[in-house]
Amino acid sequence: MKQKGVILLVLIALLLTVLPVGGAWGRGETVYVVPIEGTIEKGLTEMLRNALQEAGDAGASLIVLQIDTPGGFVDAAQNIEKLIQNQEIPVVAYVTGGALSAGALIAFSADQLYMAPGTTIGAAEPRIGTEKADEKTVSAWSARLAAQAARAAEENGRDPERAAELARAMVESDLEIPGVVEKGKLLTLTDKQAYEWGLSDGIVSSLNDLLAQKGFEQPVMVSYQASLAERLARWATSPYVMPVLLMLGIGGLIVEVFTVGFGVPGTIGVAALILYFGGSYITGMSGWEAILLFLLGIILLAVEVLLLPGFGAAGIAGIGALVISIIMAAPSLEQAVMSLVLSLLGTVAFLVLSIKFLPTRRVWQKLVLAVKQQNESGYVAPEVSLQRLLGAEGVTLTVLRPAGTAEINGERVDVVAEGSYISSQTPIKVVKVEGTRVVVREKKEE
Repeated sequence: MKQKGVILLVLIALLLTVLPVGGAWGRGETVYVVPIEGTIEKGLTEMLRNALQEAGDAGASLIVLQIDTPGGFVDAAQNIEKLIQNQEIPVVAYVTGGALSAGALIAFSADQLYMAPGTTIGAAEPRIGTEKADEKTVSAWSARLAAQAARAAEENGRDPERAAELARAMVESDLEIPGVVEKGKLLTLTDKQAYEWGLSDGIVSSLNDLLAQKGFEQPVMVSYQASLAERLARWATSPYVMPVLLMLGIGGLIVEVFTVGFGVPGTIGVAALILYFGGSYITGMSGWEAILLFLLGIILLAVEVLLLPGFGAAGIAGIGALVISIIMAAPSLEQAVMSLVLSLLGTVAFLVLSIKFLPTRRVWQKLVLAVKQQNESGYVAPEVSLQRLLGAEGVTLTVLRPAGTAEINGERVDVVAEGSYISSQTPIKVVKVEGTRVVVREKKEE
């Protein structure tokens, strides 16, 4: 009997260490905090993938996405949406600044949505460059945003139809909701409006308040820190940085080829290209094939310039390989075109400046005539007007067929026969002078 009592006490002690006491079911649980900041692009997608994987490996009980973004690429936001939806660990979106444009989809994709005081969400109209996207794209994006808003609302006891309507108004400016948004304007909600109209689950002033509201007491909070490679990849794949990297990369290599120096332009060019293609590779926008294709293009162009006369198949193939590799590495065709145009203009500017101020290599002389004809070197420009020879007589020194040479007034002069043929040592007379063109006629004996 005594032995059974000891066993019972041991079991009770074990249960007390496992079960929550006094409602503190989240005591000691691990919470991963992942920042969603800046432009939404594929670099952020890859960083979030790594963060979610790390949270899963650490046995986290909750993942909090701290959102402060002006938006970004639609395809990147959709990839992040899938990552969140496929996550087994509960995910809470906490808007700490703005969840605008593509950021709104990420916020609605989470299991719950909370906002800090003074924050906003909305203005999610998809755009291509500075123009509004086509109707098909707008409709698809609106439906996607509405579906996620409705799902989250239904799962958390809010009105799904109202949430879907509000989400659509963030995308479609033609949609009017009386008392909420006028026709012709995109809907953007403050934290109070979003909570009042059933689009968010609450307003919390800090992350600690959020966790306390979720029942976590003294949780182990882990703030995900992106690695150096992830930060570089995000920076290098920014839509503002990629065109500059490509311009520096191609421009640096071209300047290195044509100018004499100790390799500074080439070093800058190689480093910029490593960041351009390396960032694209790390973020999953392209694979090794883009890098290999770019190297092939460089090799073909080098062969064309350095070894082959003229410009032929190797040069055309090289340019084609470069263009295709750049398109493969870019996040979109629009981004690739912008990068190519900027790199072309920048390369031309770099090359002109380098040739003007730096000594050039011999390869440049194969492409551009560099010889100067100066009087000091014995060059004499032809006399512009030879009118003084009009009517003068002389004798041909060579056969005129019809051009040749004659001696007129003791001078050797290039002449043209009025007819088609005059034999050598034939008396002639100048009948016409047109600039430097002297026309002669055979002189007949009287």
